[in-house]
Formats: sequence, structure tokens, C-alpha cells
Amino acid sequence: RVQVVESGGGSVQAGESLRLSCTESGYTYSRYCMAWFRQAPGKEREGVAAIHNGGGRTFYADSVKGRFTVSQDNAKNRMYLQMNSLKPEDTAMYYCAVDQDCSGGYPLVALGYIYWGQGTQVTVSS
Repeated sequence: RVQVVESGGGSVQAGESLRLSCTESGYTYSRYCMAWFRQAPGKEREGVAAIHNGGGRTFYADSVKGRFTVSQDNAKNRMYLQMNSLKPEDTAMYYCAVDQDCSGGYPLVALGYIYWGQGTQVTVSS
């Protein structure tokens, strides 16, 4: 049984930082993508960042480039999202997802991901 668990959310002021963690267990494939998505109230879920554990290739949404960094610890089946210079518009529920094919070659598109975590809330106040 595949489990995906996020942690590290919280409430911060604009300009501060947070680090999210995502741990996967039970996935049968050794090579896969892990990705972060977020969803604010009344908005669609959007891809934030992704990483392929085979070579460490990373992918970012334009809205977070230069502020967020995705990384991995393959030994622990864990992915991190370091979020710096947070803005109020970053406020959302952040979800972690896992997929062997990186969502069919589109790692920041939610449709192709099967396994999801329950989410962790990030709130940034001005």
C-alpha cells in the first residue's frame, strides 16, 4: 500500500521561510517523480515543483522560481520544498504526489498523479 505523507506547514509572515517534507512508502517503482502541488480556496490545484529521483532533474512553476527549491533524500524516500521569501499569494494547502511517469512527461500537471498525500497548510500573512 502506497502512503504519501506531508509535514512542515505553518503560519509565517511575508518574507519568511518554511520547509515542507514529503515521505513516500510502499511505491513499487525505484524511479519516479515526486511533486508539490498547492490549492488555495476557490482556485484550481497548481503544480509548484517536482523532482525525478533518477537523476535529480527539477521542475518549477514560474511563480516560485528563484524562491523555492525542491530536493530529495533517496535513502529516506523523502522530498523537501524549501520556500523562501514567502508571499501572501503562496497561502494554500500544499500536497505531495508521486508518479512513475512524471504525469506522462508533464510533471507539474496534476492529472497524471495517482498517489497523493493529505496536504499541509501554509499560511503567509502580510
